[in-house]
Amino acid sequence: MKFRQGIAVAALGTALMGCGVQPTGVIGAGEPASGLTRGMRLYYASADGLRAVPLIDKKVDDLNGVLKLLGARLPPAEQGGGLTSLVHLGGYSATGSGTRVTVRLEGLYGESGRDQATGQLVCTLARAQSVLEPKVRTDDVEVTLRPSEGAALGPYRCAEFLDG
Repeated sequence: MKFRQGIAVAALGTALMGCGVQPTGVIGAGEPASGLTRGMRLYYASADGLRAVPLIDKKVDDLNGVLKLLGARLPPAEQGGGLTSLVHLGGYSATGSGTRVTVRLEGLYGESGRDQATGQLVCTLARAQSVLEPKVRTDDVEVTLRPSEGAALGPYRCAEFLDG
């Protein structure tokens, strides 16, 4: 019986070697992809949680400009994709330095602080701060919301609002 098994294994090995596939060495293709992409992104709410949308055709030079875009109408390409903006701000002023971002809001902030609207603000501003200050990682940015009425909310990190 062992003799027959040996013959079968040898025959199988010979058949596999004769299939025309030649062994190759390592083929270099450059550096592997790593980390997150660096471009500016706006975060929108969806039934599945927050989703990032890249800003391809717009240049933003400060955090206030990012908030203005987030509060504007959803880009046409994203309107049919189940995305929406829950951010509705009156007056605001956003400033950032290093890993800290502060948003000063006029009046009360109408959200709980643990909702998708707040997540949109936090993730969008964290991403923007890391693009505006390239040595800062998005994951390290802490965003604090300071309404003129009521208690401050945060600091929050984007990871607190992302599923997974």
